[in-house]
Amino acid sequence: MPSKRTSPPLLPILFVLGILLVTLIPPPQAGATSELPFETHFPQEISQTDFGSTFGAARSGGRRHKGNDLMAPKMTPVYAFADGIVDTITVSGNAGRYVTINHADGWSSTYMHLNNDTPGTDDGRADWQLTVAPGIEVGAVVFGGQLIGYVGDSGNAEWTGSHTHFELRHNGVAVNPYALLEEAAERAERGVADTLWRMAAPVDPDLMS
Repeated sequence: MPSKRTSPPLLPILFVLGILLVTLIPPPQAGATSELPFETHFPQEISQTDFGSTFGAARSGGRRHKGNDLMAPKMTPVYAFADGIVDTITVSGNAGRYVTINHADGWSSTYMHLNNDTPGTDDGRADWQLTVAPGIEVGAVVFGGQLIGYVGDSGNAEWTGSHTHFELRHNGVAVNPYALLEEAAERAERGVADTLWRMAAPVDPDLMS
């Protein structure tokens, strides 16, 4: 008579599977999520920008990087991340010339190291019209994707190459914007591709009549 096979106990198997899942699946990174109370836009001209995940990286003086650097040539357009009201336009030692915009529900975005050079020079003496776009002033209402300024190397970016230090805060606390930037960059790239496709598509003769 064949021996009767017994099934292994179910609870120990589930326990082992649970341990494997906890071990193999990394915890979610702290930072901003895509569930924001407003529509977001990539804050720089996508075709001229390179960026990576640098939030939390070590900086001089024991500091930690509180944003992401969007590397691009000087005078590359910088755009508002979302609808909001311009809160600050000023200059400081490390940040250089920068703009802060307040958004809904305690969110804010800051754009540091904006241009301070006369075109073709590194003189640090540019008029502010080469830093911020026309109409950008404290108290101004801006819309996501609106031109607000231009990439530069002001402040301590003088030695690292022109870029925008993009910083996102919620109730004053800096959060990692990288996932949001990736999402916005993908949308911006799709938009560019769609525009190029429409420009290249043949025109229906009936529409020309």
